[in-house]
Amino acid sequence: MFVEITNTPRDYAWGSTTAIAGLLGTAPSGRPEAELWLGAHPGSPARLVGVQINGRGGTLADLVPGRLPFLLKVLAAASPLSLQAHPTTAQAEAGFAAENAAGIPLDAPERNYKDAFHKPELIYALSDPFRALCGFRPVAETRALLLPVSGDARIAPLLQRLVDDASLKPVFEWLITRGPGVDDLIEAVVEASAVDAGAVADDVSWDTVRRLADAFPGDPGIAISLLMHTAVLSPGQVLYLPAGNIHAYLEGLGIELMAASDNVLRGGLTPKHVDVPELLEVLDFRPLPLPYLEPSRPRAGVAVFRPDVPDFVLTAVSPDAAAAGVTVPLTGPAIALCTSGAVTIDGHSLERGHAAYLADEPSLSVSGDGMLFVASTGAG
Repeated sequence: MFVEITNTPRDYAWGSTTAIAGLLGTAPSGRPEAELWLGAHPGSPARLVGVQINGRGGTLADLVPGRLPFLLKVLAAASPLSLQAHPTTAQAEAGFAAENAAGIPLDAPERNYKDAFHKPELIYALSDPFRALCGFRPVAETRALLLPVSGDARIAPLLQRLVDDASLKPVFEWLITRGPGVDDLIEAVVEASAVDAGAVADDVSWDTVRRLADAFPGDPGIAISLLMHTAVLSPGQVLYLPAGNIHAYLEGLGIELMAASDNVLRGGLTPKHVDVPELLEVLDFRPLPLPYLEPSRPRAGVAVFRPDVPDFVLTAVSPDAAAAGVTVPLTGPAIALCTSGAVTIDGHSLERGHAAYLADEPSLSVSGDGMLFVASTGAG
């Protein structure tokens, strides 16, 4: 089965007005274009092209039997997204059931769990650079970063509390709840990040502080960012963000692939609901390395990004590989997106900016001169 699909980018305020249109060769809408959803998620199911369901235009949700476990997006951030984390399956099931039992409407602003599914995700960088906050780093790195400004009495309370890696959770809770001294601390780190403040201004973490202070003045997330890794990705690099990983995309264009869920626990840099107790239950406070996901390369020009969950796998096929002809194995339904040139998939043409849903195929035969991304289930 080959069915072309399309959708309208979601106009969240943080979206770029040009990046998605520039990538896909479409006309800009004049509004922010933040995310193009290509999947069957009820929040914005992709529309079927040239196919009607019961005599009317249908969506992919009408066509897919059961639940499509993944959601492919094109994401374009012109300004930072909220600090956030996503639950495990067990946490999502428990939270969803509890909020249902409490009678909280699914569209209520204070609702944490919109469904009973986890939401691990990966981001493939298209822009140079793509910037993101992702995960807690070792406390020793944050202490070293703050050493040049440790003489500021307003920063002293953070250093006193931030003793070792075990102190990350209480320090995070102190920051996010605006405990004593936090507002002064935020003011101090913003001042320290100023371009004329000295050598610290050249560090990528201080650059993040400046960006967040411009976008969300006075927000505790500004100080929280100093506890986290700032990743600066080049095109083709991928981050994998499992359950519990605190993260925020800061700037850039990328291909995002995730489990099909809408469960988000926010932790700052947003006017939306922040449930601190629930967030503390979900967050993984272990300091970990930057979560790069390295691909397997079955042949030149083909990169396969396979995380540790069965929900999804992303295959990137370069124009050179397409020109030589390549076979992409599948273990379930897939969505293909062409971002340059044109490709032929099992005899069907797919041009730049076009996407298709594919099912009931053990593999895809790809040729042409375009860049192709294929999202599919990770296990049969």
